[in-house]
Amino acid sequence: MQSTGTLMVVSAHAADFVWRAGGAIALYSSRGWKVRVLCLSYGERGESASLWKAGKSLEEIKRIRREEAERAAEILGAEIRFFDVGDYPIDVTPELRDALVQEFRQHRPDIILSHTFIDPYNADHPQTAELVREARILAQAHGYPSEHPPIGAPQLYSFEPHQPEQCQFRIDLLLDITPVFEKKRQAMECMQAQEHLWAYYTDVAKRRGVQAGRNSGQPIVYAEAYQRVFPSVGGEFV
Repeated sequence: MQSTGTLMVVSAHAADFVWRAGGAIALYSSRGWKVRVLCLSYGERGESASLWKAGKSLEEIKRIRREEAERAAEILGAEIRFFDVGDYPIDVTPELRDALVQEFRQHRPDIILSHTFIDPYNADHPQTAELVREARILAQAHGYPSEHPPIGAPQLYSFEPHQPEQCQFRIDLLLDITPVFEKKRQAMECMQAQEHLWAYYTDVAKRRGVQAGRNSGQPIVYAEAYQRVFPSVGGEFV
């Protein structure tokens, strides 16, 4: 693995990056990588039920979710940018597409993490995955208008969805996050609006850790699962 680089995580909602890729973010940040999280929305309409039930206004909910995500990103060691395009549904406009292309051109990620292309429970997730894939293609095109040069071919990974069996999710990589799991747990606990998911994603990390240990012979306690979108390339099997 290269010593340093840029890891970019594109999250449909303000908490997705924490549940699904918090370990990867903390791990790569600890290795000296630049990590940049892009949140398309705050998850204010579809993923903030407890706040709506408490009588909060839309603007209050957006503020709360933003502050939660900012605290989580700080714990994990990541930069964070919010696009505030709204959720349920996320509307992919030409302006949003171009903004993502310019992000890729300017910050030049070596690895991109985002959602799966199938998720029957949340249309915002595959919408985001398609947007990321298209923006990666456009960011490679020499004729696309930008003040920044075209990018190369960063690997794109889908992180594990909430119900992987229903999303045709196939594990290509089990990432050992044992050394940084406590940071992920602290970041999850920032997401007070979705406290019911803290234990769930702790259990997921433990289960993937058992599988990672079985497939490596190493004493791995916690792991995250990822699926490659494009083939890996090299001169040896890994």
